[in-house]
Formats: sequence, C-alpha cells, structure tokens
Amino acid sequence: MHTTERAEIGVFGGSGFYSLIENAREVTLETPFGPPSDRVALGEIAGKRVAFLPRHGKDHRFPPQAINYRANLYAMKMLGVTRLIGPTACGSLVASVKPGDMVVCDQIVDRTTGRKDTFYDGPITTHVSFADPYCPQLRPLAVAALREKKITTHDGGTVVVIQGPRFSTRAESKWFSGMGWEVINMTQYPEAYLARELEICYVNISLITDYDVGLEGQNGIKPVSHHEVIEVFNRNNSRVRDAIFTIVANIPAERTCGCGNALLGARA
Repeated sequence: MHTTERAEIGVFGGSGFYSLIENAREVTLETPFGPPSDRVALGEIAGKRVAFLPRHGKDHRFPPQAINYRANLYAMKMLGVTRLIGPTACGSLVASVKPGDMVVCDQIVDRTTGRKDTFYDGPITTHVSFADPYCPQLRPLAVAALREKKITTHDGGTVVVIQGPRFSTRAESKWFSGMGWEVINMTQYPEAYLARELEICYVNISLITDYDVGLEGQNGIKPVSHHEVIEVFNRNNSRVRDAIFTIVANIPAERTCGCGNALLGARA
C-alpha cells in the first residue's frame, strides 16, 4: 500500500477537536492494518506540509477502546510524517493541575487491556525502548509555545491511561493520585508507543478538562461528566490550535533526538 501524498508533521485531534487546517484537502488512505479513523486532511502551516487526523473520527464514532491506533499511526508513516503532535482531553489527578491548564507529559503508565499495541508480532522479535515516551526535542517546543499563549502549562507529568469508555471509580482514582500521577486519559497508549516503533517523534499536549472523581469533595470538586469534558475542550480549542500552529512553525528540520533511531539495538 502506497501513496504519493506527503506531509512532514502530523497532528491527531482528540475529543471535540475535529479540524485544524483551513482549505485542507482530504485523502483516503488504506493501511496494512485497515483504515484509519477518518480521511486525513492535508495542508500547510508555516510553510510546512501537515497531516491532520481526528483519532475518534469526525463524528466521534470510535470510543477510545475501539480506535484502530495502528492504522492511524501507519497512515502518518505512509505520508512521510516524522513528527507527531497529540493533543488530548484529560482529567487531573491532583488539585494543583486545574481545568483549563495544560500538561506536556513526560511519562506514561499503561492500564489498558487487549489493545493492539505493536507492529511487530513476529517472526522477528523486536523490543523497542520506551523509557522516555515523549520526544525530548519536541517537548520543550510545546511547553514554550503554550506559555507564549499565556496558558498555564505544567512541564512534565505522568499520564495514566485507562481502558475506557468508563471513567474511574473513586477507589481507582484515589489510587492513581496516591501514586503521584498527575493526568488521566484513555488514548495516549498505545498511540505514543506505536509512534516510537515507527521512529516518529511524538509529543503530547494534555488539556485538563476536569478533576477526576477521586478528588471529589476537595474545594467543592464534583464528579466528572462527559458533557463537562466537551464543554471545557470546546472553550479551549482555539488556544490549542494556536499553540499547535506555533509548535509547527518552530520545529527545526533536523532531528537531534533519538526517536528516529528507535529500532537500533531493538532486534537480536
């Protein structure tokens, strides 16, 4: 499966974030792992070719546990993408990270089950290092861009990824908070890891839409609802979009990280 379409930078849209580029041209791609979540929108930002794909589909028809993550990532690889930006709607596990804040995470804890999370099912055994899940070159660019937009931004944090589509129980949420993790989400795994397997640089922008249920009762905090999540995300869409435009503009041509060599030493 091949395409002549090209892009340098990819962006995944999360809940409530279904478009990015004006006057984009949409293309249909077919991967060895099936179709991605939707047509891919291609256009230019700051003179760079950018591909945009809403990870849930434009009509949000794919809940987090049903997303074909491998097809989404492979579609970006087919286009020639080497850098990926992954904004997501997330919950906060600590009172100091407030709704409307953004976190540029540096660690992941995977609590999902049964997801297709590798391109390498054999016959060649491949063990890719994931000690530092996010690109060290893109992370500071993202932090700087968000702060330039006067957004309260936390540089670093651990996102715990739950299976979904349900939210956490109080006991689970208190456990996650007690572990010192800051952010809770349903899509960062295996998305970030699959990017690493394809040697694509990946950075996350976690938009905090709510406090998770384990914080209920602290300072009048109430349990999360999906309606409230989308409401906060919609209010912040333009800020996320502006920050992404700045990140894209500031990404240098040369990669100085190790993401592009992730498969070196991964095979016997």
